Amino acid sequence: MEDIWSLTVETLRKQCNVSVPLEPTTHLRADLGLDSLALLTLAVAAEDRFRICLNEDPESPPQTVGDFVALVQTRLQQEGRLA
Repeated sequence: MEDIWSLTVETLRKQCNVSVPLEPTTHLRADLGLDSLALLTLAVAAEDRFRICLNEDPESPPQTVGDFVALVQTRLQQEGRLA
């Protein structure tokens, strides 16, 4: 899970220009002001790095940084690449 967190933080900092402290409870839109393009950038970075397809539910997208990390972790577990 540390790799997922590191990738998430790095992507938010370098590609989405986020400079505030990040916690699992930090809201992607409300706290960080991410728009749909920034959220897509985050998703593509995880998909590319971990070779997964997130397929998040459009009715219930990740709300927080922790939700996003959990989504990536769940997809990796479903593919048998994370215990």
